[in-house]
Amino acid sequence: MEQFDFVIIGAGSAGCVLAERLSRSGRHRVLLLEAGVRDRRAWIRLPIGYGKCFHDPAVNWGLHTESVPSLDGRKIYWPRGKVVGGSSSINGLVYFRGLPGDFDDWAEAGYAGWDWASLLPIFERLERQIAGDGSQTGSGPMAVSDCERDFHPIRRHYYAAAQDLDLPRVDPKAAIFGEGIGPYHLTVEGGLRCSAATAFLRPALARRNLVLRRHAQAERILFEARTANALSYHWRGETHQVAAGQVILSAGAVHSPLILQRSGIGPGDLLAMLGIAPVRENPAIGAGLQDHIGIDYMFRAHEPTLNQELGTKLGQLRAGLRYLFGRRGPLGLSVNQMGGLVRSHPGANRADIQLYFNPLSYSTTYRNRRPLLRPDPWPGFILGFNPCRPTSRGHVHLAGPDLSDGPMIVPSYLETEEDRAAVIACGRLSARLLETSALQSLIAGENGFSPIGASDEEILADFRARSGSVFHACGTCRMAPEERGGAVDATLRVHGVDGLRVVDASIFPNITSANTNAPTLMVADRAADLILAEA
Repeated sequence: MEQFDFVIIGAGSAGCVLAERLSRSGRHRVLLLEAGVRDRRAWIRLPIGYGKCFHDPAVNWGLHTESVPSLDGRKIYWPRGKVVGGSSSINGLVYFRGLPGDFDDWAEAGYAGWDWASLLPIFERLERQIAGDGSQTGSGPMAVSDCERDFHPIRRHYYAAAQDLDLPRVDPKAAIFGEGIGPYHLTVEGGLRCSAATAFLRPALARRNLVLRRHAQAERILFEARTANALSYHWRGETHQVAAGQVILSAGAVHSPLILQRSGIGPGDLLAMLGIAPVRENPAIGAGLQDHIGIDYMFRAHEPTLNQELGTKLGQLRAGLRYLFGRRGPLGLSVNQMGGLVRSHPGANRADIQLYFNPLSYSTTYRNRRPLLRPDPWPGFILGFNPCRPTSRGHVHLAGPDLSDGPMIVPSYLETEEDRAAVIACGRLSARLLETSALQSLIAGENGFSPIGASDEEILADFRARSGSVFHACGTCRMAPEERGGAVDATLRVHGVDGLRVVDASIFPNITSANTNAPTLMVADRAADLILAEA
């Protein structure tokens, strides 16, 4: 049996950071297992290509939840990266650390050392911020770019509307963690996606002590008594075993709890029902699921939008030439260009809504689940939102004991009165934005439901009928004391066993206010500090 000091399951955002950090000294042998394919594909490297990857089964698990009663019984689509780089290779490229209070909440949930002041230096050493003029701040591997100079000019209408409502503009120096309206910063550099694989893993693969195996799917963790000391995985059509000084689960908020449950760590009743011999019962494994859920309001516009650049042969030719000769223009960007975190009403004690203003609409293809690179044939734009801090909690459980058995994802969206009230408050703020003279001058007509003039009941009914995941699943192996519903401790060790950690978004004690890729990178880098301190 092969022997490694560390076996990391999952080459996603967290796994790539861990592989780089744990192999850096050259003293430790590291094996990184990835169920998916290599990331050297044009539609991954090209930023706008995430519209293609959104439904591509070659790089995407393409999961669905169970039917959600509170969303009219719909099954909600959950794209998850099945590729080196994980979801950082197929996501919408927006980089946001989270609000400082998000992490102070983490510390209050059970453990010191996870507050904003303690974590800020970790974020800073990960990042290399690139300003619009090309100047750089920081020397970290992850490129975070201010691309506003290339964002569509209709953004001026959105900024003017926000000003009309006295919504704050985010300080440019705080754009990746501050409250307010502004341009989103993107994980792109030189017109190419900067995924976790690009930033962290690829440079490290030259090291002889780091081994990456693709198409390798973890089956179960093997224990001697209650110490994890080996792993069984499926690779090249056969089952293999590898000995490990420590096993680290970085398979994400869906697959990390599934692997634990398949290995005998999880809710006792579930293990008994599936005939899995228990190693350590803990009902927190797979519980505590949180996710952001949002909605888009689409409108026809009086002015040309990205629909004309990406939706016509002439526009595509021009965009292609601009990209080819200068790495500029919409092909090197995300369509998630403007937005921000603001307070939906004056009584909110912190920002509680994330807004999106996209200079593109795809209502006809959206309904048919077609690639997002086929926009509407008319000028259009989107105003969207998601509430920041849902209070509903779902779960992820194994559907069966075998590797081929998929997950049962029960997100429990909108199960609390607080979450339903948040949707209505966000819909009301959206209506006020749309009613400003700035946006009224842009709107040529509604393209589906509009919150303008709608009642609270109509806003909520439309949300139940059309909303979808914003793909920020987390919390299924949450960090907290076991008696407070925790799966891992402050050093991310799984409660009740040795030699086993979880390091990915599943450990979030509470969901952060915005996009989850940046805090996942931070979790992995901090975990590497903790692991190496012990080693």
